[in-house]
Amino acid sequence: MDATATIEFFGSLNDFPALSGKESKLQYRFAGTPAVKDAIEAIGVPHPEVDVILLNDMPVDFTHPLQAGDKVAVYPAEANRGWPESFSLQANYPAPDRFVLDVHLGKLARALRMLGFDTCYENDYSDKAIAHIAATEERIVLTRDVGLLKHKSIRWGYWLRSQHLEEQLTEVVNYYNLRHKLTPFTRCLACNGSIAQVPKDSVIEQLPPKTKLYFDAFYQCDSCNRVYWKGSHYERMQRFIQQQTQSPKSLE
Repeated sequence: MDATATIEFFGSLNDFPALSGKESKLQYRFAGTPAVKDAIEAIGVPHPEVDVILLNDMPVDFTHPLQAGDKVAVYPAEANRGWPESFSLQANYPAPDRFVLDVHLGKLARALRMLGFDTCYENDYSDKAIAHIAATEERIVLTRDVGLLKHKSIRWGYWLRSQHLEEQLTEVVNYYNLRHKLTPFTRCLACNGSIAQVPKDSVIEQLPPKTKLYFDAFYQCDSCNRVYWKGSHYERMQRFIQQQTQSPKSLE
């Protein structure tokens, strides 16, 4: 016979499509004694966005078995909530400032690289490959695919609420508190390699004719050798970066 537990989700966890339009407090039916993680993900919330689980008002980890009649409260990571450190599932594993993105987020990958963040992206990554890269290289997974974040090997991950680039970038900067970690124009937008200033004569054969005439400062990727200079796009990129360095209130 099926058993029932009450599971309630708080804050941004209610953004997930499976909870859209529903009461945040759900009656979850199950057989046996599944881990609380399995119940949470079966409802539609991936484990990387969960920070605190209270089962009958006591903190538990993902492996704790669910029993009939249990009352479960599930909370996201929130900077303004003062949980005791022992309650948090994320406190002992602070997220790195490195990312791997799914195949639909090429523009976001370039934007993160522009801000100086180590960002892996290829347009043919499989979900298995992303999970492997995230685990072996200790990277945060960014995706619009909720299912991808349910891979057991993924420790850090975030489901992007918006489908629009600037809103996505603001989400990531705010969620991971990256505003003071930006190092703009230090990574190659194409390959993620490091960029350094180089003498003009060392790259002059790679430059368009007008660029040779009007520009003197050049930067080159140490991986793919792509050359950059402060062309007409530079001011536009600076404005974009300035938006990301403003306080969260000014971005609302």
